[in-house]
Amino acid sequence: MEERKLENKIKLNVIYEDNHIIVVEKPVNIPSQGDKTGDIDMLTIIKQYLKEKYNKPGNVYLGLVHRLDRPVGGVMVFAKTSKAAARLSEQVREKIFRKKYLVIVNGKFKDNKGVLEDYLLKNEKTNMSRVVTEETKSAKYAKLDYEVLKYDSELNLSVLRINLYTGRHHQIRVQLSSRGHSIYGDQKYGGRGHGKQICLWAYELTIQHPITKEEMSFKALPDKEKSWKILDGIKGLD
Repeated sequence: MEERKLENKIKLNVIYEDNHIIVVEKPVNIPSQGDKTGDIDMLTIIKQYLKEKYNKPGNVYLGLVHRLDRPVGGVMVFAKTSKAAARLSEQVREKIFRKKYLVIVNGKFKDNKGVLEDYLLKNEKTNMSRVVTEETKSAKYAKLDYEVLKYDSELNLSVLRINLYTGRHHQIRVQLSSRGHSIYGDQKYGGRGHGKQICLWAYELTIQHPITKEEMSFKALPDKEKSWKILDGIKGLD
């Protein structure tokens, strides 16, 4: 993993890079792309990195293929060519593009493995989503599966590995909180840990290389300090 400190003082961790794609670890609280806050975002950071590394004049092309919510950190892939961007976007639509998350939630699960299926509706004014019936206008189908990796009885917290099948707005946060297992540090959806960082992390990404078609998987683990120290002792994550 390559680390570079850019002028904007954001450390960029590059997990993989070739002529077609660049895979990085998105830090928490950095937007995936520019928004109304005007804060520095991942597209801008990586464009600056590419401009400096290859001494490129003018604008640098970088395609945004998928997003992570601002408070969520983890693995992201960006396209360095328009062809790569189109092919990766097609993989997202065809469900070839796969994402796994680590999450710390409140409470103990009855079943150590399960599938959650819901219909979600986004409220544009509050920027929140909720579970609704299938018949609700504009509702979107959402599916994930989970595996409990650890339960801490003293803290009453569970560590889950999530496979995400659909990329709905705040999907993991909404589906878990609707079942009484809100994410630790998620104030928006009723999580404990007021003032803490939300414990949701994009830990593994699997794609087909847009040119070679080779299946590639990339991983990044959160810093096991503070809330994520609960990951100690869990095998098979690296």
